[in-house]
Amino acid sequence: MAFSITGLNSVSPNKRGNAPSIYAYKTTDSIADVNTSGYFNSLADTLEVGDLMYCVTSTGTTAVATLTVVRSNASGVVDVDNGTTLSAIDSD
Repeated sequence: MAFSITGLNSVSPNKRGNAPSIYAYKTTDSIADVNTSGYFNSLADTLEVGDLMYCVTSTGTTAVATLTVVRSNASGVVDVDNGTTLSAIDSD
C-alpha cells in the first residue's frame, strides 16, 4: 500500500534547535511496508533525521505499535529504521 496523509498527526512539531519532532501514524499497512525506504517520501519537506514516528499498524484484528526514527532524508527519499515494537501484556 502507500502512505496516506489522513493517518498522520503531529504530536510534537518542535523545529527549534536540535529537538526532534514526534509524529503518530496509523495505517492498515504492515510495519514491513511502513519501514521500507521511500514510504514517507511525500513528507520529505517535513521530516528531519532524528524525528520520531509512532506507528500503529493493523493488518487484521490486532494493532501493533512500533517506534521508528527517521534515519535519512536525502534527495526526496525518506528512510526510517525498522523500529522497536512496543508490547504490553494483557493477562486477563
